[in-house]
Amino acid sequence: MDRSIERSALRKIYIRLLPFAVLSYFFAYVDRINVSFAALTMRGDLNMSAAAYGFALGTFYWSYFLFEVPSNIAMEKVGARLWIARIMITWGLLACATAYVTGATSFGVIRFLLGAAEAGFFPGLVLYFTYWFPSYHHARIVSGFLIGLPIAVAAGAPLSTALLGLDGLLNLRGWQIMYLAEGIPTVLIGILTLFVLTDRPEQARFLSQEEKAWLGRTLAAEQQAKEEVRTFTIWESLIDPKVLLLSLNYLGIVTASLGMLFFIPQIIKSIGVTNNMAVGWLTMVPYICGGIGLLVWGALSDRMNERRWNLLVACIVSTIGLIVAGLTMGTWWALVGMSIAAVGFYGSKGPFWAMPPMFLTGTAAAAAIAWINSIGNLGGFFGPWYVGIMKDATGSFSGGLFGLALLGLIAALICAFALHIPGARAVPDESARATGSAGD
Repeated sequence: MDRSIERSALRKIYIRLLPFAVLSYFFAYVDRINVSFAALTMRGDLNMSAAAYGFALGTFYWSYFLFEVPSNIAMEKVGARLWIARIMITWGLLACATAYVTGATSFGVIRFLLGAAEAGFFPGLVLYFTYWFPSYHHARIVSGFLIGLPIAVAAGAPLSTALLGLDGLLNLRGWQIMYLAEGIPTVLIGILTLFVLTDRPEQARFLSQEEKAWLGRTLAAEQQAKEEVRTFTIWESLIDPKVLLLSLNYLGIVTASLGMLFFIPQIIKSIGVTNNMAVGWLTMVPYICGGIGLLVWGALSDRMNERRWNLLVACIVSTIGLIVAGLTMGTWWALVGMSIAAVGFYGSKGPFWAMPPMFLTGTAAAAAIAWINSIGNLGGFFGPWYVGIMKDATGSFSGGLFGLALLGLIAALICAFALHIPGARAVPDESARATGSAGD
């Protein structure tokens, strides 16, 4: 009986939450990465060097770092429905405002404000899923939600470059049209959030009383098992060695990933592809590969009931891909290398984000998840800036990619030698016993 209730409850929750989360993340991430396509023409229009461009777009991650933890704690107090709606509406409005920047300074200011508005969105949804899913579904739900990211890049690439081709429409440059056209949907999705999200399972009208009772027992048993091991305060969660090691690992992954992501269109153009639309289509290739890696690795991690070694292998794959791309820069093999790297980057996300909820609960989990994400996302500043500096200094992207590969290797070494997180196990009923619970 419990098994049928479990299947019914989780099916309803997946159907209710996952498509909306994917849609939200798709539009949100399009607004974050469309600067990589705008740079194909915006840099020339605004007379920005590669280093100035990399520095200005990276200011997003400094404000993200400053506001991430307060934002996630606020969501824990206010509720996901109101807070995520606030994030998306303000984020979309600032994305539209990017159309009116006039140089590196104003571009950097808007990017800083955009980061402040967006802070808390991703870790907020990761935390939100822990309210609804038992631990043995965490890698799958995070991977399923994050599929919006490679889809955003894959679909957003030809969309963004097509919008660039509308140069002169309404007396605007193509990149200005792109920012406006891609920012407005985020505002609309933010408004829709108010009508779609439900803060907690006990408030869900789409679940039966039996389904609510089963989910409540399962989640309560998991929380009790974690708290019997240790209960963290907010401050203790921020300085816990496991949290700091996760943050350092994630910093390496994100620095390498975003250092590559923001320059993929320019790297493809350096191969000899001159048509912006063709650049957009080719940019889809690494992220289609990344999307496949994301879903397969998340399901595999849950099926194996294992996180650490899946994360290690993903870090190694991304390192190999970056080395291949750096060695073959200027040829089509560089695209192959970036595709391999994307499989590793996105394959790491399911196992990685299933790890913090293995030992953290409540407000401590909210703070620590945001802290890990905010430290990691500083890589969004350092990665593009470093690649831009290396490009200006050497005339090639190879040196930048080799440096990013070293960071991927460091992330792998942290995982191999230091990142041991035993999972607290709770088996409240036969259905959970049959399915398993997340562990290292």
